[in-house]
Amino acid sequence: MNILRILPLFALGFLVACSVPGPGAAPDGMHDPHEASNRQVHEFNQNIDKRFFGGGKERAPAKPNAFRDGVQDNVTNFAGNFATPGYVVNQVMQGDLGGATRNTFRFAVNSTLGFAGLMDIASDLGVAEDETDFGETLHVWGAPEGAYQVLPIIGPSTERDTAGRVVDLFTNPLGYVLDKPERYSGTVAKLVSRAGKRRQYGATVDSVLHDSADSYAQTRIIYLQNRRFELGQDVPGGGVDPYVELYGSDDVSQ
Repeated sequence: MNILRILPLFALGFLVACSVPGPGAAPDGMHDPHEASNRQVHEFNQNIDKRFFGGGKERAPAKPNAFRDGVQDNVTNFAGNFATPGYVVNQVMQGDLGGATRNTFRFAVNSTLGFAGLMDIASDLGVAEDETDFGETLHVWGAPEGAYQVLPIIGPSTERDTAGRVVDLFTNPLGYVLDKPERYSGTVAKLVSRAGKRRQYGATVDSVLHDSADSYAQTRIIYLQNRRFELGQDVPGGGVDPYVELYGSDDVSQ
C-alpha cells in the first residue's frame, strides 16, 4: 500500500512541471496546444466507434426492453458499487469526510442488502451515489487543469485528469484484497455498462461524434464544460449532457 503515498506526489509533481497553461493559451479557456495530434487520436476513436458500435449509421431509436434494461441497470449498479471504495479514498484525500461517510454507508448497504451491488438499495434509502476521482482530488489540491488531451479509446481528457486516471488504477482498496479474477470484475462491468450506454444514447453520441460540422471541437467544448461543471467551476449555461456518460466521469479505471 506504500504506492498509494508515492503516486499522488508523483502525479502532482508531473502536473506542476508540465500542465500550467503557457502564454499561448486561448482566451476562451480552451488550452489545446496539441490539437494536431489530438485530432488524429479523435479520428482513430471515431473509426473504433464506427467499427464496433455502428457509429454514424442511421438507426432506429432504441426500443424499451424490460429484461435487457434491467440487466444493464444491474451491471451499472455493480460497477458503481465496486468503484465506491475508490471514491471514499479520494474523498478522504479531498477532506470531504461527509461524502466519504455517505459512500461508505452506500457500499456497506449495497454490498449486503443489494446482493454485491447489483441493486442500489442505498439510493432507495435517500443516499445517492457521489462519484469522484483523483483528477478531482488534484483540483481540490490546487493543481491546474493543463492542456486538453484526447486519449485512445478513452476519449477526451486533460493533463490533470490523465494523471488522475493513472493514480485511480491504484486507489481502490478492493484491488488489494481480492484475488485476480474478482479484482477485474468491476472493470469488466464498467466496460459492459459503457457499451450499454452507447446504445442508450446512440442518437446523442452520433450527433456529436459523427454528424457535427467539427466533431473534434464539439467534443472538446462538451467535455471541458461538463468537467468544469462537475468540479464546481463557473460554466456558462451549466448543465450536464448525456454524452459525458461515455467520455467523462464514467471511467473504467475506477
